[in-house]
Parts: sequence; structure tokens; C-alpha cells
Amino acid sequence: MQMQQQECVAMLLAGGQGSRLGALTKNIAKPAVAFGGKYRIIDFSLSNCTNSNINTVGVLTQYKPLLLNSYIGTGAAWDLDDAYGGVFVLPPYATETGGQWYRGTADAVFRNMDFIDNYNPEYVLIISGDHLYKMDYSLMLDFHKKSGADLTISVMEVEWEEASRFGILTADKSGKISKFAEKPKEPDSNLASMGIYIFNWPVLREALRKDDADSGSDHDFGKNVIPALLKENKKLYAYTFNGYWKDVGTIDSYYQTNMELLDENPSFDIFDDDMRIFSNSNLYPPHYIGLDASIDNCLICNGSRVLGQVENSILSFNVFIGEGACVKDSILLPGAMIMEGAQVCRSIIGENSVVPAGTKLGSCDSAEIAVIGDNATAETIETKGGALHE
Repeated sequence: MQMQQQECVAMLLAGGQGSRLGALTKNIAKPAVAFGGKYRIIDFSLSNCTNSNINTVGVLTQYKPLLLNSYIGTGAAWDLDDAYGGVFVLPPYATETGGQWYRGTADAVFRNMDFIDNYNPEYVLIISGDHLYKMDYSLMLDFHKKSGADLTISVMEVEWEEASRFGILTADKSGKISKFAEKPKEPDSNLASMGIYIFNWPVLREALRKDDADSGSDHDFGKNVIPALLKENKKLYAYTFNGYWKDVGTIDSYYQTNMELLDENPSFDIFDDDMRIFSNSNLYPPHYIGLDASIDNCLICNGSRVLGQVENSILSFNVFIGEGACVKDSILLPGAMIMEGAQVCRSIIGENSVVPAGTKLGSCDSAEIAVIGDNATAETIETKGGALHE
């Protein structure tokens, strides 16, 4: 069925396992991991779409999608339950030739071309569901139109020593790209791709068909599609983004980026009304602070009950801190419970996990971050010398 035409359709890649986050992504995809108390990582990309007036979003899921699927629902939490658009979860599916997981980022979009064609867009925005940033995609789209580009890539300058971790491109003063290299050992530029692309739909459609027919391709935008378009002398332009952007792909970066929210003037402002962040986690009663509780420099979300001491920490929704318990420099994900007298420092406690009464977890004097995965109990975790062993 042909839907109402949209100028721009967004395809949000949300199937990543995020294996470097260890226990935090054992049972859920990286975009579904809780962040900043009341959010999940995918909230930031979905909110960017809302704030950019892009109301048709295909969410490409794959790894452990159950939580992500139920969390997104109809998209109403992000005002994406639009009569003429909406948010749609698009997992891999079987065809007459069988079924398999998406082979790469480009293959994921290729196998959902019918979805895009239903809206007959002029442009397709490709974004990731596992980055933290606030961006008005409409400004990037304006740049794309004015430059007459076939493809526009959002970029930002990174430290030279970090450049080999990214897709690196070379562009002239107008932004026209002359070279692109995926994770080069010796980069000749520090302009890094953010993995945010705007394609003219006819150009993308043709490129995806050619890539699918190439048996030697990894079916990846950075490794295959973008270099191929450069070779064909398509017009590729770089759109420079000067705001905050982080990939919280490791335990250290996830921990540090969360804890930076507790700074007096954080670089990433979750309270900014101009670019609001929406979430689907407002189903809990107010938080409760006990008479003898002590709280200093914390984010505490709805449904949490604090009877003990909490310092410089983030408490997600529905968290419990028992009497005599002490939590410092830690991140507690939704439903975590710290029982009476437990001592927790520099730790990340997974969703619905229980730290038993009297337990000592983590050390405020160590650089190590103790991590407990989701749904852990006294029977499934042990502590030894302040470090965690699962």
C-alpha cells in the first residue's frame, strides 16, 4: 500500500550487540541500554528525529530485540505516532529464498527498500541508535540541498591520535569530499564520519542494489557503499557538526559519560528545553527519600526509594537503596536493589539486579569499575577484595 509521500525518511540502525559493554549487553542490544537515569541510548536518536520534524522512522533491529521492541511501542513517547508516518520496528525476515540476519549496515537498509518506497521520499537519512548527541537533522538536510549533493556525511573533528578509530575523509573548503578511508592506520585528516548520512533516494537505491550484487562486499556503508560512490564521481559532501557527540561503546566511556552528567555545568545538557530528550519511562510514582537518608549530587528518577546514603551517583527509575547502605560514584540501572548495609562504589549495577545485604562492591580508591549485569542475584555474583567476579 502506497503511503503519503514524505520528503525525508529516517532509517535508524539499532541492531548492534555492543559486545564491548560486556555484561550490560548480554541480554539486550546496545541501543536499549539505560543511560542517564531515565533514558535508554536509543532515546537520543529518536528525539533528534522528533526535534527535526522527521516523522517517519524505520528502526532496524536484530540482536536481542525484545526489550527494544516493547520500549518503542507505537512511538507515542517521542510524538512519532503520526497518522501519515510513524515509527516502525523492522527486524530481519524470511523471504522466498530463506531468511538470515542482516549482513551489514547497507544490507539492513537494502532489505527494507520496500518500506522506503512506500513513502516515495526524496531523501533518506541513515542514523545509528547507539550514539549520544543532540542534532537538528533539518539543518543538515538544508546543507545537502544547497550543495546539490548525492550524499552528505555528518563529520566532526577528532583528536589526531583517535582518528584511526573512525571513517576519515578529506574535503575542500566547500565541503566536497575527495577521499574516504575506513579506520586508516595513517590518516591524512582528522575529519571523522559520525555515521550519519543523507542520501538522495534514487542514488541510494541504485548503490544498494549494486552492493547486494557484489559477492565480495561486506555490505557496509563505510567500507563499501561510500567508497563506491566516490569512484563513480558522485557528489559527496561533508557537513561539519560542532556539538556534543559520544559513542559509549566501552564500559569506561559509558561510565565516564554518565558521570559527567553530575558536573555543575555538564557538556551534555539533558535539561535543555530547546532540544528535549523524550523517553518511554514515565510510568512510575514519585521517588521517595527516607527520613534518615543522605543524598549529595545525584540524579534520582521516579519510583526510586532511598533509605541509605547516596553520593555522586545516578539512580535510574524504580531503584531501591536500603537502610544503612552506602552508594558512591556509581550508576544503578532500572530496578536495581542495594540491600541493607551494602557498600557500593565505582560500580555499574544492571537492571533488576540485587546487591545482597552487607556486600562490599567496588573500591573508591581503584580505577577499576565493578560491573554487574542484568537480573543478577546473590546466587549468581560473588565479590572478592572489592572486585567483581561473575
